[in-house]
Amino acid sequence: MTQYLTRYREYILACLEDGNCDYRQLLDYHTEKLHQFQHERLIHWLVTMLVGICTVMLFTAIAVWQTVVLIPLALILLVLLCFYLKHYYFLENTVQLLYKDYDAIYRKVWGFSQEDKDGPV
Repeated sequence: MTQYLTRYREYILACLEDGNCDYRQLLDYHTEKLHQFQHERLIHWLVTMLVGICTVMLFTAIAVWQTVVLIPLALILLVLLCFYLKHYYFLENTVQLLYKDYDAIYRKVWGFSQEDKDGPV
């Protein structure tokens, strides 16, 4: 997903620089892709929270019952949680950049966007 999202953003930026692009069609395409990426982000957030909760519960169980047997499992979950947090951080920041790209495409189609202070041109 990381590579796919990176390539998609590069494609959008290349389209924004291209003067011959059909920006209305690009806006529709980008809107659909944003919905897909938002869904992906939601799913990854839920999975990250689930792994985080399980990790905290496992460390709590180790502390309460003072059992050493669960420590390797807790460490595995902790490493997994770190990777999920890193990936979710990338997803969150990249989708926010895609929102700015959406504003840029919208501005090319309609002549204004939310970032413009003066309203429609």
